Order: sequence, then structure tokens, then C-alpha cells
Amino acid sequence: MSLNDPAQGALSATSSPVSAPQPTAGLFPDLVCFAHLHWDFVWQRPQHLLTRFAQQGRVFYVEDAFYHADDLIEAHIEVKPRQEGVQVLVVHLPARLRNNEAAADQAQEEVLQQYFQQENISRYIFWYYTPMALGKSSQFQPVLTVYDCMDELAAFKFAPPALREREQELFKRADLVFTGGYTIYESKREQHADAHPFPSSIDKDHFGQARQTMPDPADQAGIAHPRIGFFGVVDERLDIELLGQLAEAHPEWQFVIIGPVVKIDAATLPRQQNIHYLGGKNYQELPAYLHGWDVATLLFADNESTKFISPTKTPEYLAAGRPVVSTPIRDVVRPYGDLNLVQIAATADEFGSAIARALEQTKDADWRRRTDDYLATISWDLTWQQMTALMKDRLQAKTAAPSTAAASSPLASLA
Repeated sequence: MSLNDPAQGALSATSSPVSAPQPTAGLFPDLVCFAHLHWDFVWQRPQHLLTRFAQQGRVFYVEDAFYHADDLIEAHIEVKPRQEGVQVLVVHLPARLRNNEAAADQAQEEVLQQYFQQENISRYIFWYYTPMALGKSSQFQPVLTVYDCMDELAAFKFAPPALREREQELFKRADLVFTGGYTIYESKREQHADAHPFPSSIDKDHFGQARQTMPDPADQAGIAHPRIGFFGVVDERLDIELLGQLAEAHPEWQFVIIGPVVKIDAATLPRQQNIHYLGGKNYQELPAYLHGWDVATLLFADNESTKFISPTKTPEYLAAGRPVVSTPIRDVVRPYGDLNLVQIAATADEFGSAIARALEQTKDADWRRRTDDYLATISWDLTWQQMTALMKDRLQAKTAAPSTAAASSPLASLA
């Protein structure tokens, strides 16, 4: 699925809401996104941003290739229409290419070139979430290249060994680098001169539904209160030891865990009777689950995969009106912990004490007012508009540069 930085002119918690900069007029090029995440997996940053881009131009979302179990098919493309007209593209490849990365990349590139010709995709922006996609896209000529670095992928479990090298190549190609938080921005700005932090934001109206009366989902309705919740991907970033310790120490609390289990063995998850794994849920369903929680948590481990994360769920929990307790993730501490909007706890004992305080926090009118004042300064619409303004500025500069060079050439006066 990132916060105040003076260099970026970001808003403080006491700032009043600001009008977002409006994108410059003019036809926006097609946008082609290369991603490591399946569009239909979890609704997060790419979906929030690209559905907004799709409201003003064509968007093509290129997923990783799908390998068949045999060699009976030839390489071809599958097109899946999604929200706001986004076209999800999946190249299908025969099994023989699975262990031949260079041949697989070449096959994907050829299929994509054919699709570009077929759909008249001739003026386009390349938008990368994974540097590994350079292998299948290096022969194209985008008018602008953007790297939206939402995570430090090289620190994730099963990351490709070549990822760091590919990222350096992408830095050389990219006109703009966006980051999913301030901690990762502080790293990437040392590697690219035009980097900009765009922290996780919120759809306030969507999650704000949790503040209204909503029916409890059937699989949660029978769970007693107090309910302590978490939603997100259940992977190596979740501190399962902390979860088990909390459940053991506080049998009076019910822990509700929502999200798909990936990259870790489900058998390693703690199985106390007061932990309830409800599986993955649709984005549209999340407010109803949040409405039924008493406290929301960010149960993240302290490891390499969490060093640079900026959890989108932090403002989403707050928009839903839920008190939040988090482990000391840097982009949660800054600014949410510093502003005393989210409680920060490093150990199981501290976390338990923080949950106990959070259970009383909904009665705190000052906390709710300060939280809402801060949330009024952020939104995915604002993020999208700021990104669009930067992209159009760079496009205009690139378009003007050849004209200026031609005008200043000695040959220009002879024309």
C-alpha cells in the first residue's frame, strides 16, 4: 500500500486546508504503468493515483507476465478493463520462457510494441513501480519517465538480486522520482536530483463512513468487544510475535486481523482463541469492519522491510474515527506520533498500555478535533494534482528545450 518536510513545503497539523494546484491545461499523454502488484490484489497507492489519472487520459497498467504450465500457447496479451477505464495488461508466456529472463523480457516487449501500434499509443508517459520492468520496456521512447518509489523493494522477502542495479538504471532514465514517504525520500533524493515526497494519503469520504452507523459484517458480528483491529497484507512486515504476546497477555481483548497471508507460512501465525483471521476484504467493505473496532493498530515488526514504509492505513484508520496504536515506524512517528494523534509503543507491555489508553480516546474531543484538522490537509486528490502539475511542468520544459536549442543554433539565422 510519509509526512511533513520543510523542503517540500508540506502542511503542519495546525495548517488550514489548502486549495490543491490545478493541473495545467492541455491534452495529457497516455500513461503506461509498470507494476509488480496485481491490480486486483489490494486497493492501495497505485489504484488511488491511476484511477485519478484515468479521468483525464488513457491509463494502461502492465502487470508481471503470466506463465502457462506448458508450451502450447504463443506469447499474447490479455486486456482487462477496470475502474475509471484503466486497462490492465497481462502478457501470457509459454512455460519454456520461465527460466530465461532475457527471452521472456524480449517476448513481452514485442507483444507490448504490437499492442501500442494497435491502440495508437504513440505519445506516452512511463510510470514505474518496479525497476525490474526495465527489461521489457527499454526500447520504447516515452515523452516522460516517472519512478513512483512507494517501497524499498530490495528489502522485501524474495526480492530479485538484480533489483538494486536496475534501480540505478531507472534513476538515470527517470525525469521525476516520487516517493511513498519521507524516510524513503531522504534516501532517494541522494540518488536523483528531481525527487519529491508524496506520503500516503486518504479518501476521507470513503473511510469516514465508519463514523456513521453501519451493520457489522457477518464474520465479525459474533466477535466480542473490545475489538483491536488490523487490516493490510499479512506478510514479513507484521510482527506476529507481538500479536501473540498481546493476545496472551490480554485475553479480554479480541484481535481482528484482516488481509491476505502472503510470503509467510500461515502455520506460523499465533492461534490464540482471541485472534480472529478474517482473510482479505474488498476495499469497499473496510469501513464496515472499522466501524466495529474499538482500536486500530499498526502491528509492524522492526526489520529491513519496514524501515522505509509509510503505511496508508494510518490516515485511513484516523479518518474512520478509530484511535490508533503503532510500533515506532518512522513515517508514523513523524508526524502522527509527534503530534500526539497516534500512540507509539515499542514493546508488548507498552503496546498493551497504549491500547488501554486508546480504548478511552474516543471520548477525547480535543484529540478528535486535532486529528480532523490534520486530515483536512491531505487527500489523494491533492496528491494527484500536485503530481500532475510537476509532470506537466517537466513535459513543457522538455518540449521547449529542443525549440530553444534550434533557435540558438548558428544555422537558425540562415533559415
